[in-house]
Amino acid sequence: MKPRERQQEIISLLRAMQRELSVEEIASTFNTSPLTIRRDLDALAEKGAILRTYGGCIIRSMVGTAYQKQVARNFKLKQAIGRMAAQLVKSGEVILIDDGSTTFHLAAHLGDRAPLTVVTNSIPIIPELARFPEIQLDILGGTYNRDTNFLGGSLAERLLELRYFDAAFVGADAIDEAGRCLVRDASVARLTQLMLKRANRKFLLADHTKAGAYSYVIYGSLNDFDLWITTPGISPKRLSTYQKLTTIREVSEAKSGAVEE
Repeated sequence: MKPRERQQEIISLLRAMQRELSVEEIASTFNTSPLTIRRDLDALAEKGAILRTYGGCIIRSMVGTAYQKQVARNFKLKQAIGRMAAQLVKSGEVILIDDGSTTFHLAAHLGDRAPLTVVTNSIPIIPELARFPEIQLDILGGTYNRDTNFLGGSLAERLLELRYFDAAFVGADAIDEAGRCLVRDASVARLTQLMLKRANRKFLLADHTKAGAYSYVIYGSLNDFDLWITTPGISPKRLSTYQKLTTIREVSEAKSGAVEE
């Protein structure tokens, strides 16, 4: 990985973790030497992107939210999914990315897919995509949710009804035994349903820990999606049921470029 690419990945990591990280932690994440990471951090500090601390760094304007905790959970798994999902995006497309904690990692890997138009209701995705000058970013308006850092409600729904997308990338808080996809509340479910209706191609981004997890409101089923990108770890019995509903690609944490179907 080139220094500039690694430094962008470090910024993504810091935004997701929302805490001070040590040089050793970052070096372990990127499988490189602490000396190399110190050089990267010095370069980022000169640009004003981070603040150096004793033995590590923090990102400027660090805030602790429920959303950031979700992004940080299973970080490497979600990062692998995001990297794979980016390969499905075609130059010139208009795509929709929802406010999920896994779809955040898709945004971080879209730089080499430009030019693109990306529409999102996720506040944290904005600075990720702002780094790429050839990506046009359109923000869905609506009511701001402080805990999960997204825009939703009736205004966002009305704006969605005016758009059509080449592809939509959405997440799920849980996927039950029957392959139904669930989220935390009814308003999010309604918004996600409308996102899927307005897209030509539909992709679900959710790691294996969402299979069998608990959530509240059903917004759809796996058979609503053209593809589900996940990670290894779903039980064979449950995976067999899911494969009857949609195409599934598993991407490993260690080899995020490898795909298994």
